[in-house]
This record gives sequence, structure tokens and C-alpha cells, in this order.
Amino acid sequence: MRASRDFVLSLDTEGLLVQVARVRCELYASLALTGHGHCTDKAVIAGLAGRQADAIGPGELVAFEQSVRAQGTLSLAGAHNLPFHPDEDIVFLGAERLPAHANGMRFLAYDPDNTVLREQVYYSVGGGFVVDAEGLPIGSATGNALPTFPYTTGAAFLQAGTERQMRFAELIWEWELGLRDEAEIRRTMLRVAQVMRECIDSGLQAEGELPGGLQVQRRAPKLYKRLMQASATRSDFGTEAMDWLSAYAIAVNEENASMGRVVTAPTNGAAGVIPAVLRYYLDHMCAPDDELKREQDTVEFLMVAGAIGILYKEGASLSAAEVGCQGEVGVACSMAAGALASVLGGTNAQVENAAEIGMEHNLGLTCDPIGGLVQVPCIERNSMGAIKAVNAARLALHSDGQHVVSLDRVIATMRKTGEDMLSQYKETSLGGLAVAVALPEC
Repeated sequence: MRASRDFVLSLDTEGLLVQVARVRCELYASLALTGHGHCTDKAVIAGLAGRQADAIGPGELVAFEQSVRAQGTLSLAGAHNLPFHPDEDIVFLGAERLPAHANGMRFLAYDPDNTVLREQVYYSVGGGFVVDAEGLPIGSATGNALPTFPYTTGAAFLQAGTERQMRFAELIWEWELGLRDEAEIRRTMLRVAQVMRECIDSGLQAEGELPGGLQVQRRAPKLYKRLMQASATRSDFGTEAMDWLSAYAIAVNEENASMGRVVTAPTNGAAGVIPAVLRYYLDHMCAPDDELKREQDTVEFLMVAGAIGILYKEGASLSAAEVGCQGEVGVACSMAAGALASVLGGTNAQVENAAEIGMEHNLGLTCDPIGGLVQVPCIERNSMGAIKAVNAARLALHSDGQHVVSLDRVIATMRKTGEDMLSQYKETSLGGLAVAVALPEC
């Protein structure tokens, strides 16, 4: 959606929009092989119309695509009408790959004489980040001119904390204050947390079958009802913790599978881990009447999680098409583990250790969605990621933070493991569980 929107806005900026008679989108490799299951075509159509993800409500994307199909027309950037037929103008080229990344796409705009007015290549590199053919980022909500985050390795983070006698959360807060004021930081973080909460709440109530043809039934509502009947008490991470975490994580990813609104954290396929761990912490461990602490801890949790995510983006990848699901659920688990350790009072060494444990036990995790749908094994995998994150945080907090494998080493290992992984296990639906349904039982 970001790529296609950027393309039509560039046409408008260059004064070419009114000359366009036809547009074509070519999706390559992983982006094509899982495109229908991931609803990539729907996102392309919305982006060409100038729509933005955070301004589209649940259900709107499907309705908009159906309208375009029925009418056979599309309004580019909401300003220029032209004929558009998704089955002809969006082309899936799964057997081909653009040079820079498996998630490549090409947009072309033609004039009435079928001459190319503009051609642009984009790559979706994971976590909602999109770059052009030269590797320059586009579609950033904060623009491309901002300075980069100074701590690109765990070692640099730890060193800065030691030298300045500051917690990770304090270092991140200081950095953010250099970009925007305190009120905006809090407003942004709390808005993200609120959308996460709304997504969980919606997923806990919605029942029925998920779309896509796999006949997967929603499970979060049943889990939630069972938990509410069993106990209304608050507890630490006890016997019911895994069930609550599962209910929250599954709720989010069932919403994702149903085209609901989720927060990319760090990806949509892994969107349930961080909200589940944050929700459990807030609702089952924090004092319900201490609103100030709840807000402070929410901001800290999301900022520390985000900073850990940056380390993976800089040192490896957030893209399953590059490194498998270790780059999605694995990273989400690591982010949530470090964030939880932080709000529970962990030292910098313990936070770094928690993040490392979270990834160490997700190394080699493949991305093999059945039918290209983000359902099996993706939904349950978020439940497992949330539970692992909590365990990782607890293990780290029960130690002094000293450990054999550093976070930087596990990130490097994750990158190398992804490079060694066969392509069919990297978001192509050509291997693993994606084909297991056709295999004989053992």
C-alpha cells in the first residue's frame, strides 16, 4: 500500500497523473507467491487510490477492492479516474525475482499511446518498511531526513548505559526527546498501545470461521470465556498465564487473518506477541488504580521493544522472505522479552539477556504458511512466541545478566541462519507445513 501510494503521488508531483491511461503492478517472488493469501492485491489497489493503512478501518479494504472490481475503474490518488481490472493489471510473477530482495514489485504507468510514462521498483523489506530501487526508504511517517538511532548494536547500548549510568529506557527516552516533545512521545506510544488493546478486545469477541478456505475456526473467544469463568482473580505468571497469553496473542492474529486492524510489531504476521505480553503485564500484574504507573510502563515497554527491533533491522532482517519466521515471531519474542524485563525492573544486562534468550530459541524458525494465508501455523506461533518471551524475561531476571551468547552474536547467527535457509522455507508457501497437508501421515 505504501509503495503503490508513493508511485501515484510521484506521478502527481511530476505532473504526469492526468496523462495516465493505464497502470500495471508486477509482484515478484515471495511477494507474489503469498500475495493472494496476504491480500497484497487489495493493498496495492488501496495504495493506488491514495489510501493509507492507518486511515482504513477494519473491513474497508475488502469492500473497496470489491467496488473497484465491480466498476472496473480506479481513481488514482483519488483524483484521476481510469479503467482498472485487478486480474489483468496486477501480475503475480512468483517464479521471478528482482535483484535486491524477494519482496520486490514494479509499477508502470502508461499514456493513451501505451508509452511508459514512469516505471518504479520498490522492495518491501519487512516491518512495514519500503525502499526504492536505490535502497532509499519511502513512506516513512516521520520522513527520511531524521538522524538514525545511535545504538545499532547491543554492545553499544550496554556501553552507553554503563558510561552514562542510565537504563536503556532512559537512553531511548533521551533520544526521542531530541526528535519530538514529551507530550507527543507519550501520545504516540499510548495510541499504539490503545490500538493493540482494541485489537485484542475485538479478537476476543469475534467468532466464526476465518476467511481463505482453510476452514480455521476462531479460538480466542472460547479461550477467553473459559478463562473468565475459571478465575476473575489477578495473579503473577502462574498456572493460567500461558492461557491468558495465548488468548491475547491468538485474538490479535485472528483479527489479522480477518483483515482487522493490527499494529505492525514488528510485522503483521507476528503482531500478536508484543500486545499479548504487554496486555498480560498491565491487566494481571499492575495495580489497576495506579494509572500513572500503567502509562509510564506502557511507554517504557513499547520504546524498549522498538529499540530492540531496530537492532534486528540494522543487524539482520525483519523480513520472513529473507530470513524466515525467525525474523518475524522470533524478533517479536525478543522485543517483548527485553521490554518485559525492563518494566519489571531488570538491569541493562538483564534486558539484553532477555532479548537474546528470546531469539536464541527461535533460531531457524521457518516461514511456511499454508496456502499463503497468515493462519496456519502463524496464529499459534504468536501464542508460542508470547509464552517464550515471558519465560525469557523470567530466566534473565533470575540471573545476574551474565551469559555466554551476546544479543549481537545471536542477531548475527540469525542473519547467517536466514542466508543458509532454503528459499522454500522463506515465505513462499512451497515447503514445510505449507505442503505438509498433502503429505502422508507418519
